[in-house]
Amino acid sequence: MRIVFAGFQHETNTFSADVADDAAFAHGGGFPGLCRGAEVTERLGPGANIAGAGFLAAARAAGAEVVPVLWCAACPSGPVARDTYERIATEIVEGVRAALPADAVYLDLHGAQVAAHLDDGEGALLDRLRAVTGPDLPVIVSLDLHANVTERMVALADALVAFRTYPHVDMARTGARAFALLQRRIALGRPFARALRRIPYLVPICWQATDRAPAGPLYARLGTVEAESGAISLSFAMGFAAADIAGCSPTVWGYAESEATAEAAVDEMTRAVLAAEAEFAGPLFDAAEAVERALALNAAGVRPVVIADAQDNPGAGGSSDTTGLLRALVAAGVPRAALGVLHDPAAAAAAHAAGLGARLTLALGGHSGLADDAPFVTECEVAALSDGRLHTRGPFFGDLDMDLGPAACLRIGGVRVVVASRKAQMADREMFRFLGIEPEAEDILVVKSAIHFRADFAPIAGEILTATAPGAMLMRTTGWRWRNLPDAIRMMPCGPTFAEVRAASSTPL
Repeated sequence: MRIVFAGFQHETNTFSADVADDAAFAHGGGFPGLCRGAEVTERLGPGANIAGAGFLAAARAAGAEVVPVLWCAACPSGPVARDTYERIATEIVEGVRAALPADAVYLDLHGAQVAAHLDDGEGALLDRLRAVTGPDLPVIVSLDLHANVTERMVALADALVAFRTYPHVDMARTGARAFALLQRRIALGRPFARALRRIPYLVPICWQATDRAPAGPLYARLGTVEAESGAISLSFAMGFAAADIAGCSPTVWGYAESEATAEAAVDEMTRAVLAAEAEFAGPLFDAAEAVERALALNAAGVRPVVIADAQDNPGAGGSSDTTGLLRALVAAGVPRAALGVLHDPAAAAAAHAAGLGARLTLALGGHSGLADDAPFVTECEVAALSDGRLHTRGPFFGDLDMDLGPAACLRIGGVRVVVASRKAQMADREMFRFLGIEPEAEDILVVKSAIHFRADFAPIAGEILTATAPGAMLMRTTGWRWRNLPDAIRMMPCGPTFAEVRAASSTPL
């Protein structure tokens, strides 16, 4: 079996001012930077928790020949720059053209990519690819659990298969599932029957964790329905609720040998998701409330308390530099706390220039331009320095080399801050340890992440709190100024529809 392989991943927060350009894909945002040809198989090693890595391992085990074109990812942000999208998409399409003939094409995509000129980045790529492959060559795609799946994507791919965990500890396993699906499609000798349903409500990411209800039971139900119905594959994507496009919504889709089986299985799963709507809820704290609650838990012997700085999560388009929780920690005089990762290349450079043990006054973070945030001007001590290179070991990133650029640990009273020159979501304890901070020994940990940190931090956490400090990824989706949602979609679980919000607004949306 000869399979052509390419990967192009970006999760787009259309409300973020940042742009994903060539440099963003060259770095990778914590994952490997853009790589081509044989380098793809080297960078996506068997220990990496990446869908493409899981696919490669399964294909090799089956004796298949895989022809890699390129693989790339960028830290979630605002839309992908037009020139960047066009360069990468064209290289993928032309690389596939050059590799033909082949038995199939596999794509490692995200599913929520928006470019400056395209609302449906994945659908547009598949459309261009089909112009090269024709309609009959099997094309199998792995997607993120946060994909905003469109009818166009379902029509153009032979199969789409999504992660089933959040934190996404099953990314590599999903790649292996994609290979099994590819084998099934080739053995069948014809396209699968397929069905797609849209879920009429948005789900903020803070309530999507699959280690608790309702998402956990829903994903368990997904596997049960798949097994009992005779469907070949079922997927449920909770969507990425920070994309002001018509295709923004959770979706359920599936494949079977017959149309009736596919429709019945997808309908059964859709009923379960609709019935769970009211359960997508939970407590949220502003910065001061979160720190106050954490200190009360510390006083009762609970530690470490982990506070998710969820709205500044760089894994969802946050700038990773807002200062709301840092200010709250310092103002409360917290005796032992750590915060990371604060993206501030200028502060990291100043710390390196000053040297270990130096005391200096810095304007930390707050450079994203958000109206409710600003740099935090403070005196601090340079407690540790690093070139930013580390190796992750936790369940989310897996066995992966990471480069955060020049980095420093800055001490402000009892608070230590991990400052780095490059953005990456705090989802592995090694991202504290490389600067001498032992997470287990802290009273309070503030992580710029919403859910992915839970994979490595939940086992040590006395309690986890979700904060709504300043950031570009709102936990209440009604807080954005939407323009392009379908009128009938509810903007929060059990909340008003977009049409109702627009009608009630005193200013045009």
